[in-house]
Amino acid sequence: MAETQYSPQEVDKLKDKILETLELVIDPELGIDIVNLGLIYDIRFEDSGRTEIDMTLTTMGCPLADLITDQIHDVLKDVPEVTEVDVKLVWYPAWTVEKMSRYARIALGIR
Repeated sequence: MAETQYSPQEVDKLKDKILETLELVIDPELGIDIVNLGLIYDIRFEDSGRTEIDMTLTTMGCPLADLITDQIHDVLKDVPEVTEVDVKLVWYPAWTVEKMSRYARIALGIR
């Protein structure tokens, strides 16, 4: 099966769609989605549909890493262009509350 060739603009739209879909993944401890928490660092989408996501966690050794990764795989099944997902946990740069969206900071009572 031939790969679809996506233009740079189409890839950007797909990355936005992927990011929007990732807002459905809620951190069970904080009750806020991983996008607004600032845990998603990068999304790489290939013409084959293979998608790599660089993400971090609020703390190293977080016991919820597997749960969150599984949720990412589950929600991205609803994005037809995504054929394969590889979630890479990264620790640099370290996550800080400054990476959170204004929405997340307000929801958690952080100024």
